[in-house]
Amino acid sequence: MTIPQSSLAISSVQIPSPILISPLKNSLQPMAATALDKSVPEKWPPVLEPTAEQPPLFDGAIRLYTAYICPFAQRVWITRNYKGLQDNIKLIPLNLQSRPAWYGEKVYPVNKVPSLEHNGKIIGESLDLIKYLDSNFEGPSLLPDDPAKKEFAEELFAYTDTFNKIVYTSFKGDPAKDAGPAFDYLENALHKFDDGPFLLGQFSLVDIAYTPFVERFHVFLSEVFKYDITAGRPKLAAWIEEINKIEAYKQTKLDPKEHVEFFKKRFQVST
Repeated sequence: MTIPQSSLAISSVQIPSPILISPLKNSLQPMAATALDKSVPEKWPPVLEPTAEQPPLFDGAIRLYTAYICPFAQRVWITRNYKGLQDNIKLIPLNLQSRPAWYGEKVYPVNKVPSLEHNGKIIGESLDLIKYLDSNFEGPSLLPDDPAKKEFAEELFAYTDTFNKIVYTSFKGDPAKDAGPAFDYLENALHKFDDGPFLLGQFSLVDIAYTPFVERFHVFLSEVFKYDITAGRPKLAAWIEEINKIEAYKQTKLDPKEHVEFFKKRFQVST
């Protein structure tokens, strides 16, 4: 999950044009996200030490190589949980600061998390993986059938990297000014559909793509810069409240203090 400094130095970020509001009204009451959540309580497996023995490779088991601190890996972890795949997909947590040598040498040469071992291959990249889990495993579907929602989902997926870069870069300046447009984008996006409190109305992979990052930005910007990202953004505030009701996500959350300390150290920010 290392973010190269070069990727944070954005000389010119293009903010997408304002989102056109076209409410979608359904005659049927959609099911709440919590009702579709198939997750069950789970004890986190211990983080592997650098000297840990490599698990068998391609023995038929499905393994998700992850790191508890990593927001990219958390996307896949949430998806796994929500679809009720905790018994099917085993978590293999790594320490990103001292991961076992065999991971990069024999499992995933890219040497990043997340990665998924399934059907004799290793698959990486978090956005690809959450779509892969949704398409290839049982459980509630996390992408809509509606064409307008599908189109907007792709727009939102495409904006995730820009969103993250804008906010990360703001840590070196004035977040209220510099990161504001990114959070305004989410606020506007949440007005697009009126059949639920989520980015596509109903809970979806799009919410999962943004949740781990908003979780970290929310607490860090509040704690360090005294900047409340929900101030003046009622839809974003409601979205965060609803996300925090979803057990599949709650099971993946670290103590917020860990995120604050990690970011302070990573970005050399003092209070």
